[in-house]
Formats: sequence, C-alpha cells, structure tokens
Amino acid sequence: MNNAEQIKYAQEKFGELLTEQFARIERMKAEKDFLDYDKLDNIVIGVVGGDGIGPAITAQAHRILEFLLSDEVAKGRITFKVIDGCTIEHRAEVGKALPDDVVEELKKCHVILKGPTTTPRAGDPWPNIESANVAMRKELDLFANVRPVKVPEQGIDWTFYRENTEGAYAVGSKGVHVNDDLAIDFTVTTQEGSERIARAAFEYAKKTGKTRVTAVTKANVVKTTDGKFLRICQEVAKDYPGIELDDWYIDIMTAKLVDPKRRTQFQVLVLPNLYGDILTDEAAEFQGGVGTAGSANIGKRYAMFEAIHGSAPRMVQEGRDKYADPCSIIRAAVMLLEHIGYADKAKKLERALDICMYEEKKLVITGRDTGATSEAFADYVMDTIQAL
Repeated sequence: MNNAEQIKYAQEKFGELLTEQFARIERMKAEKDFLDYDKLDNIVIGVVGGDGIGPAITAQAHRILEFLLSDEVAKGRITFKVIDGCTIEHRAEVGKALPDDVVEELKKCHVILKGPTTTPRAGDPWPNIESANVAMRKELDLFANVRPVKVPEQGIDWTFYRENTEGAYAVGSKGVHVNDDLAIDFTVTTQEGSERIARAAFEYAKKTGKTRVTAVTKANVVKTTDGKFLRICQEVAKDYPGIELDDWYIDIMTAKLVDPKRRTQFQVLVLPNLYGDILTDEAAEFQGGVGTAGSANIGKRYAMFEAIHGSAPRMVQEGRDKYADPCSIIRAAVMLLEHIGYADKAKKLERALDICMYEEKKLVITGRDTGATSEAFADYVMDTIQAL
C-alpha cells in the first residue's frame, strides 16, 4: 500500500475503536447501583484455577474459604462453583482471551476467586491473544483494581485504586501496525470511567477515615488523557471537603515510595491503568513481594479477587508447582470475605496469615522442596485460625 492507503487503513481501524468506546460509554451511563450482597439468598463464589501454578495455589485458598464458610455453605447461603476452561490451552484453541463457555459460567457467579493466567509473549508457542485478566475486567466491567499494602513497622498503610478498564490497556491488542516503519497503540480516558474510579477512591477514604487521596499521572507530558484524569479527580475532590487531594507524576512517585520520610504520608492512591500496574508491584515489595499481595477487581455487578503475580510456568515444568507460595491468593480471599460481608472471618484469616508469614514462621515457603508445600502451609493457616 502507498502512504494514502495506509493512512486510510489506520483511520478505519481508529474509527472501529471509537465506535466500540462510544458503546462502552453508553453502558457505563446506564449502570445501576452496586450489588447488595445482604439482599441475596445465595452468594455464588466462582473458583478459577488459571494457568501454571494457579490451580495449585487457588485450590488452597478455596480450601480455606470452604473451612471458614462451612456453616454458611451448610445453610445454603454460600455456594462454590469451580470453573474450568480458563487455561492458556483452551484459550489458544478457541482463539479468545476469554472463551464463551467461561464467560457464561463467570456470569452465573457473584464473586470470583481467580488464580494467575498466562499472557502470551513474542516467541511463546501460543497465538497473540489478549490477557485473560484484561478481558475479564472488561467483560465483567471490573473497573476498580484495589490493592492494599501494609507494613506497620515502617508506617506504610497504602490502598491503591487502579482504574482497570481504560488507559493504555483498554485496547492493548487493537493497536494499528500501519506499516513496517510505524505502529501505534492507544490510551483511552473517559469522563465516566475516570469519575467512577476517583469517586470509589474517595468513598473508600471517607469510609475508612483516611484524610488524603493522591492522584498519580503524567499529566505534564501526556496532557490530553492523563490531564483529563487529573482534572476529574480534582472535580470529584470538591465533594469530599474533609479529604485532601494531592497529585504526583508517576516517575517521581516511584522514587517517593522508597523515601522513608515521604512514603508514610501516602494513604489512598488513585491511578490510571498502566501506572497502577507498575506502582502496585513496586509497593508489594515492601511487604515481601508480589507473592504476598492480593488484589480485588470491583464492579457494580461482579467482583473478582486474585493473586497479583504471574503463572510461573517454569515451576510447573520443573515439577515445583506444589511448592508455590499461596499467600497472595489467600490475601485475595481475605478481601473477598470482607467484600461479601464477612468482615469478622476476613479479619481472622488476615490475622492467621500474618502470624504464619511474619511472626511464628513455623513453615516457610521457598518455592522448592527446601520449604513447605502450599497444601501444608494452608493447613498451617487453618490450624492457626482454630487457635485464635
């Protein structure tokens, strides 16, 4: 194609993306209130193992939830639904990030406990399909990715509200390869998407007695999309007079998280998608790494809780998956319990996990046969719960 034809091709592709985004905006405008779990006769918890070490560690978190909620299950208040098919093999077979049969099963649930999934990279033996995580967040409209990080002895108590459905990841598999010299990806920022994540962060701050929300962007350079995100945060802040809004650029924020004097001042942080992905992984290192951190993905109708680390296929190849660390997915289970209204059970599980990970340390996970298996560690957590 000549230049004129290539430009026309790119314009057509861009037009398709705009059409998709306009439709998504209308869906957001039609959103109703958040689901009230107290009004449900039966709460369905979906369990998705995922790929790599996912099935091994998710099974342990599932066991712990079954243990804690056994009375509720017996009363018919809670039902667990195991959902298979969200493996890289099945996704590659059907050529979709999220197969139709998996979507159908997910939508029968209210909340989902999900193990890590594999996203193909260049050179992998899989087709170039979109991240299953990204697809699930978009399909179920899980717009708020919530990640807490706490290290009390260092004065760290952060909660990150990462926008989950827009930004640089919104159309990550739909960039335009114009020609051999030019490839273009897109960043998406909408009024509705930015406002709802900003308001979710401020509502959380209000509910928990926090006094500061920090917006993180690169609005000085990425003026259109990041600028819009920041302006919307500033507008929403006017509705919360008791809560201060400050803002930082993503580059200096990565430095300030390691500044012992400054980092203790941060409380609730609200960020576009890409920056949230980067910063929460850095933040997790303070409490022991991504293997220790859980993550909530909240929408108005559905919610999904997951480990924030990858699927570690090498551990499976080397026969070490049974030694994988289940702490991140167990932390996610804590958040799931709290989300559906079992705050006391959530606190008990969180306390038991802290004892097992940081205080007693009777069992240690090393990822190899030099440490405990994930099953043994889950047993240790349940024994500790009984002793509380």
